[in-house]
This record gives sequence, C-alpha cells and structure tokens, in this order.
Amino acid sequence: MKVAWIVRITAALLVGALSIIEPASAAVSVSVRIGPPPLPVYAQPVVPGEGYVWAPGYWAWSAELQDYYWVPGTWVLAPRPGLLWTPAYWAWDRGGFIFHEGYWGPHVGFYGGINYGFGYTGVGYQGGYWRGPHFYYNESVTHVDKTVVRNVYNKTVINNDVTVNRVSFNGGSGGVQAQPRAEDRAAAKEQHVPPVADQRKQEQVAQSNPQLRASANNGRPAIAATQRPAELTGKGVTAATNPEEPKEQAQARASQGAEGRTSAKEESQPNNSAGGALQSKAAPAHNAGSNETDERERADRQAMRDRQDRERQDLQARQDDERKRFDQAPADERGRQQMEEEHARQTQELKDRHDRENAEFEQRYSVRNDNGEKKKDTRQEEDNGNS
Repeated sequence: MKVAWIVRITAALLVGALSIIEPASAAVSVSVRIGPPPLPVYAQPVVPGEGYVWAPGYWAWSAELQDYYWVPGTWVLAPRPGLLWTPAYWAWDRGGFIFHEGYWGPHVGFYGGINYGFGYTGVGYQGGYWRGPHFYYNESVTHVDKTVVRNVYNKTVINNDVTVNRVSFNGGSGGVQAQPRAEDRAAAKEQHVPPVADQRKQEQVAQSNPQLRASANNGRPAIAATQRPAELTGKGVTAATNPEEPKEQAQARASQGAEGRTSAKEESQPNNSAGGALQSKAAPAHNAGSNETDERERADRQAMRDRQDRERQDLQARQDDERKRFDQAPADERGRQQMEEEHARQTQELKDRHDRENAEFEQRYSVRNDNGEKKKDTRQEEDNGNS
C-alpha cells in the first residue's frame, strides 16, 4: 500500500494558513473547520455503456475560494475489469472535517457510512458486480437502458445498516455514527488505484463553475450529475431537486445551469431566483468562432464516444456468444479459465486503444488562436494528407 498523508488545515485555514502534515492510511486529504452541506437529491443519468461504474457526487473544498463546491456524480469507466469505486467522504476528527479521497480497488471499502444512493447505502455497493471482464448492473437502484447494456439483473436493496438521510459527513455532532467493519478494514489493506484522469477533470470543471459553489446554489446545484465526466451540458445532466419539486422543473434548472456557465473573462451578477444561481453577461462578439469550434468539438466527441460504445458492445456480444457455446459443450474448467483470460485481455486491449484515442482527441482540441479561442489542431490531419 502506498504511503499516504493527510494535510491538516486548522482554524488558520480560514485565513489561508497551513499547519502540519501527518501520515495516515487515507489518500491525500484536507481538513477544514467548516462542515460540508447536506447531500443534494438528484436523479441518476442513464449508464452510457458497458464497463461504466457510478461515482456519486460529493462536496469538495476550495481553499482559494474559501467555499465548498459540488462535484457532480458521474459514470466512469473502471481503470480495469474487477475494480470497484469506494467514494470519498468527510469525517470529523480532532477539531476538523477531514476529506478522505475515494479510490478504486477489488472491494468497496469504508466511506463513512454516508448514504450516497444508487447502490451506495453507506455499507458496500449493491449497484452491480463484476463477472470476468463484464460488469452487471442492478436495475433496482441503477438507471439502465437495456437496449444499450444487456448485463442487467434485479435485486431489491434493503438498507438496514444506516439511516436514510442527506448527512454528508461521518462523526461529530450530527454526523453519521458509523465505524469500519472487518470487511472495510480488509479492503483498506488491498492495492488501490487513485481517481482516474476523467474523475480529476470532473473535479476541475466543477471547481471552475461558479454555480456549483455552495454559497451560490444553497445546496441545490443545477448540475448535480452528468452522464459522462466533465460534460456539463446535454441531456445527460440532472439537477438537484426538492422532494416537492416537479421533475420537469428540475430538468429546466439543469438546462439553464449548463447553459449559464461563465468563463474566466465573463462577469457574473447575483440572480434572485431560487437556488441563488449566478447569471453571466453575454460574451463578446469575437467569441462566435469559439462557440462554433466548441459545437464541433462536442459533435466530434459524441461521435467518438458513440463509436467506442458500439465497439465495446460488439466485443461483449462476441464474448457472450463464445461463453454460450462453451456452456453447451462438455465441462472444461481449464478451457473456461483460458477463455475468460482471453476475454479480459481483449477488453483491456480495447480500453487501452480508447484511452489513446481520447488523449489524442484532447490534444487536437487543446490549441487556441490569438484571441484565446479554442480551435482544432489540424497538424495531424495535414501530416496525414502529406504522407
């Protein structure tokens, strides 16, 4: 297990001072004197394809902003088959709220007893499981489109171990009073994988969005969950709701929040509507080209995502056919093991190729012109044309 640290920020954090660094068993964490807001209530976007695991939203702290901000829940491709996500959580300890970062591992560990929903009841995960290279989704707690994902089962989740509420931290006054079980302590000793690049990017875009700050949204972020990491617009975005709020009204707020994002150069002013969202002024006219480029980028990204999803589904269908033919043949455990190992190799090979494609895509669209507007990097296309 990697040596990890907790960066403890005492009351002096509120004026930007840092105190000591001490070793701990968690990942790099930050402690503040101000407790996180309650968890918002929101609907889960539909799973975009096979191999995605739900990472619930959480409140993160920005020392620069001196404010909490909401990191929307999202579907994330597991780093490799067999790994599950243990969510991040806040816990009261020795005068401060300590943030424990989430991680990937073969088993779900302790996450403070926080009921994040969608299978994360506060103990373990009931939203799905891995069988070989394939992830199976529990449709009783997961939003699944069976025309896209066929590995589906239905098992009722009974939550007897934790209190169903919106409390977002463990311990202290008003926190969830939960302690790690033996299974949680065992999971903590396993090899872990830190949050992947998509999860880091989700946190970065959340921190840069003024409407996701707790001081602006009063605990009801207009972008509470996304279908894919760092994609804060489109039909895959859902807004936080009140129990009394109609679904249509929440979706309208989600669309408004996604369209109302501000850039570093845009000015913002308070809006007296519910939730205290920020309303940005119109962008300068010279950004029209940038908007067109952004539209092309979104279209190209969606086309690439759709193709990758089809490739994953095609691979899954071929592997399912092989598994069915094997089941109809005489029992051969050695042969079954070899087949599953080959399936795992194929799945990992496809994921590696998609990761390279995603990295190349980001590089192509990372170039900006003299006005600071993003434009597509055509150097690779020109090289291909001259070859």
